[in-house]
Amino acid sequence: MSTEEGAPSASEEMKRKFKEALDKKNARHRDGESHLDGESAVHAANAPQTRREFRRKSG
Repeated sequence: MSTEEGAPSASEEMKRKFKEALDKKNARHRDGESHLDGESAVHAANAPQTRREFRRKSG
């Protein structure tokens, strides 16, 4: 197996492609707004807590 010293191997080429795709993905996410000042639609997430009552089945 002889490879040229200037040519990247298949694994190096794959790593380069993945890095480019990851950089492109991260750049797209950085451009958006964070919406940290927005208010949640859920205000009362928990229902009033009552003690549960368990009864045996008769019959």
